[in-house]
Amino acid sequence: MARTLNLGIVAHVDAGKTSLTERLLYDAGVVDRIGSVDEGSTQTDTGDLERRRGITIRSAVVSFRIGTGPRPVPVNLIDTPGHPDFIAEVERVLGVLDGAVLVLSAVEGVQAQTRVLMRTLRRLRIPTLLFVNKIDRMGADVDRVLADVDRRLTPAAVAMVGVRDGEVLPHGPDDAGFTARLAEVLAENDDALLADYIGATYLDDTAQLDGGLSCERMHRELVAQVARAQVYPVFAGSAITGAGVDALTAGIAGLLPASDGDPDGPLSGTVFKIERGPAGEKVAYARLHSGTLRVRDRLDAGGGKVTALAAVEGGRPVRRQAVTAGEIATLRGLPDIRVGDPIGVPRPGAPARQFAPPTLETVVVPATPAERGALHAALTLLAEQDPLIDLRHDGREIAVSLYGEVQKEVVQATLAEEFGIEVEFRESTTICVERPAGVGAAAEVMKVEPNPFLATVGLRVEPGPLGSGVVFRLGVELGSMPYAFFVAVEETVRETLHQGLHGWQVLDCTVTMTRSGYAPRQSHAHATFDKSMSSTARDFRHLTPLVLMSALQRAGTTVHEPVHRFHLEVPADTYGAVLPVLSRFRAVAHAPVVHGADLRLDGLVPAASVHGLEQLLPALTRGEGVLEHEFDHYEPVTGPVPQRPRTDDDPLHRKEYLLRVERRVRAHRS
Repeated sequence: MARTLNLGIVAHVDAGKTSLTERLLYDAGVVDRIGSVDEGSTQTDTGDLERRRGITIRSAVVSFRIGTGPRPVPVNLIDTPGHPDFIAEVERVLGVLDGAVLVLSAVEGVQAQTRVLMRTLRRLRIPTLLFVNKIDRMGADVDRVLADVDRRLTPAAVAMVGVRDGEVLPHGPDDAGFTARLAEVLAENDDALLADYIGATYLDDTAQLDGGLSCERMHRELVAQVARAQVYPVFAGSAITGAGVDALTAGIAGLLPASDGDPDGPLSGTVFKIERGPAGEKVAYARLHSGTLRVRDRLDAGGGKVTALAAVEGGRPVRRQAVTAGEIATLRGLPDIRVGDPIGVPRPGAPARQFAPPTLETVVVPATPAERGALHAALTLLAEQDPLIDLRHDGREIAVSLYGEVQKEVVQATLAEEFGIEVEFRESTTICVERPAGVGAAAEVMKVEPNPFLATVGLRVEPGPLGSGVVFRLGVELGSMPYAFFVAVEETVRETLHQGLHGWQVLDCTVTMTRSGYAPRQSHAHATFDKSMSSTARDFRHLTPLVLMSALQRAGTTVHEPVHRFHLEVPADTYGAVLPVLSRFRAVAHAPVVHGADLRLDGLVPAASVHGLEQLLPALTRGEGVLEHEFDHYEPVTGPVPQRPRTDDDPLHRKEYLLRVERRVRAHRS
């Protein structure tokens, strides 16, 4: 069976990514006509909201084959959202790709999201081709875009085609400029090739490379370096007219590496998407990295047996009894499956989160108060599809985390159309974090007042390195009590630190367990287990928040707000109007750099100020200003410390906490 290429199409919004997907499907014979984003007739934007807005909101998988000979290349193509508000959807896809095509517009060139995506593709070492789209549009300038790519994305890009009067001309071995450029870029990563390149250059000043630099050798080296994400071939054309797409298709088949998983190896895969079927059942999309998955196989992740499998063929899933390494499959019958869950054995070296988490939060208010319960249930379903929504409910208000205002509008429309719930959003607020300010320790011993639980827990909290998250350590012997109790303490520590002294998640701290103790299992004469005399994991789960928050209070915390790095380009004559606005929004900019008739400014701005700056910029710059920004770091808040309402049992207030815990325990027993 031919190895499958799992290919992602990524781009800044409106670069033509979905149109390119349609063209590839049409050329492969999967669809009879090319769908239109404007008409809402595309194969991958299947949701009503996507069709109406003309943007991709959820990733979609389609399949086609390149070539009709004895060895065609099967391709699973994943179309991803382009708008930065849906970057979490892109992140989930990146971990399952063999290669990617990054689409740029020949008119707009390198844009904000283009830079974010390229940095991530390079960091993950995903083999990538670049496609400069829309060469048929007025204002298209491929040479300018290539210069932009070299300056702002990567110097290791090689143009594989030229464009003259709207016609795409593939470069070949007879093109002296192309072969010289290709050899120069390849030689950066190969000493032997570099030596031959220098010799060939000095022997023949026409730059016609010969000797050891044969076309076959350079092609082999190009394929190898693309696979190692060291070189990035650039193609150009128009997804609408089809110009240049055949050269891109040949590049996809000939330059990108297909999957190399072993169908007979241990089962390993990754769930990257969840949706609901017609009957409300969960449907999980998973990429298999190795092994074979069969119907009726039981999976630890998901809590059940696989009742149905399908592999994407053409534009729709086709039922199968088994799927193997390299394929993308839909799985049914797993009620507890979540985005990011491993299938079988976790993949070694699986990438962690690559994009910053959402920095905005907003309260969702149902138009009809009686629908609050239905709203919470609907948002819970949406959070299954997008875990970074991070649903929070404090008993009175429901809040969600978002990347931006467009995502807010999409959530609002989805609730109305799919669930029949009309909602309003309060003004978005910034999501802060807390960090320990010092060292604090606390302990409670069982059977010693005021500890009502059969557990002894001692914890020390101290600051950790930036970016370390939460580190849990044992300062006691592992054999001092059953392992399950240590697990209960660690899990509860991590859960409790989602809400610090001011209600924000606590990051970059080390928690050490300094004391432990438990009551051994006690039984009556007839060997009945007596909970009142024996410690259970529940004792440790209930006591740990009290001890941890006492230690955190003694350590103290500082609240930090997210800060974005920005790049701003404005007409030089508008700089005087822009500068005081930057100051008003607490932006700190470096000295401007002149670039033609424009000025470029780089600097830092609080995330809370970004939206306001984006709204004012068009009026200040005659619509010509361009602002790029992305999360950079957290800084301590100046001024009043922002508070966040708690959604837990509030271990900061002991008496109320114990009452809530006792009520929950009684309800559990009943």
